[in-house]
Amino acid sequence: MAPVSPTVARWELVLRLRELREQRGFDSATFAKRVGFTPANWSHVEKGRRVLTATTIGPVLELLEVDGEERDELLELLTASKDRGWWAKSSALIGPELQRYYGMEFGAESIRSYDSLVVPGLLQTEEYTRALISADVMIRPVQVEQLVAIRMRRQERLRDADRLELTAVVGEATLMQQIGGPKVLRGQLEHLATLLDDLDSVTVRVIPFAATRGAILGASSFHLLDFTSTALHTFGWVESAVFGGAVDDPEMIRDLDFAFVRAKDQSLSRAESLDMIKSYSQGWETHARR
Repeated sequence: MAPVSPTVARWELVLRLRELREQRGFDSATFAKRVGFTPANWSHVEKGRRVLTATTIGPVLELLEVDGEERDELLELLTASKDRGWWAKSSALIGPELQRYYGMEFGAESIRSYDSLVVPGLLQTEEYTRALISADVMIRPVQVEQLVAIRMRRQERLRDADRLELTAVVGEATLMQQIGGPKVLRGQLEHLATLLDDLDSVTVRVIPFAATRGAILGASSFHLLDFTSTALHTFGWVESAVFGGAVDDPEMIRDLDFAFVRAKDQSLSRAESLDMIKSYSQGWETHARR
């Protein structure tokens, strides 16, 4: 079971309250007035932009006729949502959207990711991360080490007591792109091989150049997060050169899920991918010595 994340707790709380409201036959505006909110403020609650308090949730649960075990669960979610995750302490560096993603990631049970050209952040070495972040012209040099530390902090979920299950599909080009130079890339590939040898909860699948449909997704990057609670649907995150943001729309989630399956079907097995990673690592060792 994944650790408790205030971000995930808040998300589950508002999703369950909205579902209960709809089941009871209330439209949003009418319900808001009945529980002492303006329609705009209640809309903010259901979108997770405004947090309920122990006082304001009382009339909500009463009107929804929630009691017993379900009431206790919702109140526990409210309590958990009040905590501050480690990512909130970095609000000066990362905006609300990224904070939300890191909170979701911390509370996820499993993640499926696709990256065509770079190693996913959860699997990066410190040197590889530093090279990537330093190359971003939008990031000031003084921020680089702080952002590197944040990425390393995120990786603790891979080895904690409640290990995150990660399945990452990458293109073979990822094993050749000299992020930081041959020495940094070699270290990164060695790190990937070590993770795969040590952790059965981590899987990397490589789409080889020989895959006839392997490049159909292009230079995109996306992540699909799943959670322990059955009340929560898959949460998506998509990145490009100029955009990074959450995907909540069910149809878009289905499209991303299909894209991931298609990419995985084009990839080598876990064992074959590990062999390829080790082979490239040995090749880059020669380059690094030059």
